[in-house]
Amino acid sequence: MKMLHFKDFFWSSDLTCAGGYDIIIQYLNDGRRTCKEVEEFIRARASIEEKYAKELLGLSKKVCGHNEMNTLKRSLDIFKLQTEHVSLSHLQLAHSMREEAKKLEIFREKQKEAKKKVEQHMEVLHKHKCSQLKRTMESKRTYEQKCKDKEEAEQNVNRCGSSSIKHMDKLCAKAQQAKVNAEEADRLYRQSVISLAKIREDWLKEHIQACEVFEQQAADRISFIRNTIWTHLNLLSQRCVSEDELNEDVRKSLEKCDIQEDIEHFVKLRRTGEKPPAPVLYENFYSGQRVPPPLIGACPSPRTNNRSGMFCVCMLALLMLLLDKWMPCCSRCSQLTHARCGLQCCPLLRGNTGAPKWRANWRRRLPLG
Repeated sequence: MKMLHFKDFFWSSDLTCAGGYDIIIQYLNDGRRTCKEVEEFIRARASIEEKYAKELLGLSKKVCGHNEMNTLKRSLDIFKLQTEHVSLSHLQLAHSMREEAKKLEIFREKQKEAKKKVEQHMEVLHKHKCSQLKRTMESKRTYEQKCKDKEEAEQNVNRCGSSSIKHMDKLCAKAQQAKVNAEEADRLYRQSVISLAKIREDWLKEHIQACEVFEQQAADRISFIRNTIWTHLNLLSQRCVSEDELNEDVRKSLEKCDIQEDIEHFVKLRRTGEKPPAPVLYENFYSGQRVPPPLIGACPSPRTNNRSGMFCVCMLALLMLLLDKWMPCCSRCSQLTHARCGLQCCPLLRGNTGAPKWRANWRRRLPLG
């Protein structure tokens, strides 16, 4: 397939027309604007990466698992450290992006200067070509007018054949002068056309060279922008790979995190004793007798709903309350018998003689709780 080039498809039939050239110049200006937009885009992305990196760096300095211990603490420390490394990688990425944007800026300015030189030279040639064409057209009009004057003078000579000799000489002299003027105008016109042809050849040659330079600039610009974007994406991919490697270090440390080892480490480091506190005994106010709590040694689990056991406990407590409230006792030893004091004052042992005393005693007693 035949390749298309600028120099073959941007001509015009009008010598003074520069429409094709102007289209090429507009295309180059649009390309330079594209370079500027890509450059600004990369700089904006670099600013975002830098801001994100600074926030990550500040996050890595915050407290995370300060009171933790053993393997989990080591994993958390590595997690924070790798977060700091990730922030540094983002800072490096932002720096690399700014370098790529700087290269694009230098390339853009370099192309701008090269285009400016060619454009200025072509503008001079274009003005010279137009002015020469204008002079050639004026020479042509002068030449045509002089030719008309010559023909008119010759016709006057031919029409006045019977006139006086003096008048005839005047017409011949005028015709001769018109002929000389026409020949001079013809010479100037030919010279102007030759000069215009030379200027046109120079302009054609320079126009072709300018088209080749501009086409090469467009190709270089497309290639440079494509390579810049490619490098930009490679930087992003490399950052993702490096970040995943840092995350892999954290995952490896988490694999070494042993739950049971951390539990045992905490127990060994912070243990307070191996024996639980003794149960609180029930102590009777009158007798001083200490009774252990019911179901000692068989403490139900908090998750166990043992209704029968609770019912037995409640019944036992109610029975003890009734016995303590209604049963008569000795005023000295607070017992149903005189095993302590050795007296026979309890009404159950000595008949009715002590009835007032034990009745006063049980009326004075208060229920448990």
